[in-house]
Amino acid sequence: MATAKQQVVDAKAIRMNPVNSGKDRTLSDQVYEKILAMISSGETPVGAKLPTEHAMSEMLEVSRPVLRQALKQLREDGVVVSRQGSGSFVQRRPETAVLEFAPVGSIADIQRTFEFRAAIEGEAAYLAAERRTDRDLTKMRAQLKELDRCIRAGELGVDADEAFHELICVASGNQYFTAARTSMKANILTGLNLTRNLSRTKSLERMELVQREHYQILDALERGDQDAARVAMRFHVESARKRVFQG
Repeated sequence: MATAKQQVVDAKAIRMNPVNSGKDRTLSDQVYEKILAMISSGETPVGAKLPTEHAMSEMLEVSRPVLRQALKQLREDGVVVSRQGSGSFVQRRPETAVLEFAPVGSIADIQRTFEFRAAIEGEAAYLAAERRTDRDLTKMRAQLKELDRCIRAGELGVDADEAFHELICVASGNQYFTAARTSMKANILTGLNLTRNLSRTKSLERMELVQREHYQILDALERGDQDAARVAMRFHVESARKRVFQG
């Protein structure tokens, strides 16, 4: 249980950084996004050393354990890198478009959603490679053709993208994969909107690259190669997570 002193510190931090402070958000998420905004804006440029933990804790008005958790997430995202004995340095500057397209206070949740999807959908694809029917494959191909059309027309294609992934969970023959994914539907759609919007700011090749990843998944499913299906799905979802901060 948080002490009265900790609650005061938490309240100060929330006022300092006005983001959605729902029950599912942690203080470390808020600190993570505050530091991310500093880096994305150029206030702390690539190659620059971040202030010491002590200085940052005072600046952000949080405990050092909370700060360390936020820095750990930034390292996992490839935004900062730690050098032993020297501190933390900015390794990559996410585009300002990330903050423009993502709802306020959602970036940490989006990254965790990608982690969830890689685990759940990777296993769903593994089972689907064995259990999918010809009808399942026909429906999947139809969604990828719709995505091809969206790319040619310059449309976002979130619905077709989402439908393709849902169909794989259905084809796994295990309703719990679908239930787990449905429970995260709002978070998943937020992530898809972000990544596909970011891809549209790039060259056409970027959207085509994402689409090739989809076809690699479908190819493994068609061949009934379970290991390849799992690897292709995990690679696709993890690549999507990394593309958020490609910068």
